[in-house]
Amino acid sequence: MTETAVKPDIREIEEFLYREADFLDRGDLDGWIELYTEDASYWMPASPEQTDPFTHISLFYDDRLLMEIRRINFGHEYAASMAHPVRSTHIIGNVRLQSFDAATGEARVTSNFHVAMYYRGEQTLYAGRYTHDLVRQGNDWKIRHKRVDILTCDAPLKSIIIYL
Repeated sequence: MTETAVKPDIREIEEFLYREADFLDRGDLDGWIELYTEDASYWMPASPEQTDPFTHISLFYDDRLLMEIRRINFGHEYAASMAHPVRSTHIIGNVRLQSFDAATGEARVTSNFHVAMYYRGEQTLYAGRYTHDLVRQGNDWKIRHKRVDILTCDAPLKSIIIYL
């Protein structure tokens, strides 16, 4: 970024996070993946205080290539997951701008979430905290890194079949 970026309006960031949630709720992983940078990562730690995905077991840690593979597999007609429709609804709140670097246009945003998912005749509830590392690209934001801290990360979990 060559010029100094203006501190973002929190409402603009909320709208961006709502757009991401809407793509997931509609199962539109093609639209969803476009919200991420080419060097993006998506991480779900396996313990509440986990500091990195490289020296500890994680529920998952995907780079952009793995995200693309999951996106393709999820929608493939022969994927086992397609035998049963997946429905979800995301509620995002308490969105906070934690930091902003005007020189690079990078922002760290935290928020709380609740996700209700219906799959194979069963509803599952997830709750927790998101941390999004965003970067300004043109007139919009892109996600460089997303961390999902679910409240029950260290409890027995069923398979998480779609991104939260």
